[in-house]
Amino acid sequence: MKGYPMTRSVAIITARGGSKRIPRKNIKDFLGKPIIAYSIEAALSAGCFDEVMVSTDDPEIAGIAQSFGAVIPFFRSAESSNDFATTADVLSEVLATYQNQGKDFDYACCIYPTAPFVTASKLKLGYDLLVQSGADTALPVVRFGYPIQRALKIEDNRLSMICPEHMNSRSQDLMPAFHDSGQFYWFRTERFLVTRKLFAEHTVPIEMPESEVQDIDTEEDWKIAELKYRLLSGKNIPG
Repeated sequence: MKGYPMTRSVAIITARGGSKRIPRKNIKDFLGKPIIAYSIEAALSAGCFDEVMVSTDDPEIAGIAQSFGAVIPFFRSAESSNDFATTADVLSEVLATYQNQGKDFDYACCIYPTAPFVTASKLKLGYDLLVQSGADTALPVVRFGYPIQRALKIEDNRLSMICPEHMNSRSQDLMPAFHDSGQFYWFRTERFLVTRKLFAEHTVPIEMPESEVQDIDTEEDWKIAELKYRLLSGKNIPG
């Protein structure tokens, strides 16, 4: 890899076929092309991967992924394709299968297939941060839009504060809180295969603006993501 000799890295885009809440979610059209294409194209353009692969159990997803330049060196097992398999299960299987084929990678990046806001520059930033910091993992996060210390709860149809001690605290005096943006995770493969954790003890953040982050779990989320993408692209994208 340019700038980091004698290291190898792989992009692992996780895309099983059995999405429930949004059927065929991983290849659903997003403003003119399958949504998985955005993740593939960003990874191919980043210049920091020796291989960009898609881990799937679905021949249709595999065909579409290959048409956009990703490789499908093997299919997922039934065990890592069910509703109970975790991302760590999938990544462990991918890396173990590569090892059985005689391929080892120093670094890997798990990229979600429904992450149209992932860009080549963000992936490259994450790679550089991981390598230079010596951390186990690097991942993008986004700040909560409102102080979580002033969150409310509903019990027995009554509203109350979760942390009543902050009833009169000023927002600017409270520590900012962040959440995972759900886009990608850079990690050192050797360390991951020991811990099987993407949020490891030594994790460094890549802060993202809220305008470039959107969870896509429902049809409404999908529409919001398209609105955000149109706004950010500044283009008249059909769809």
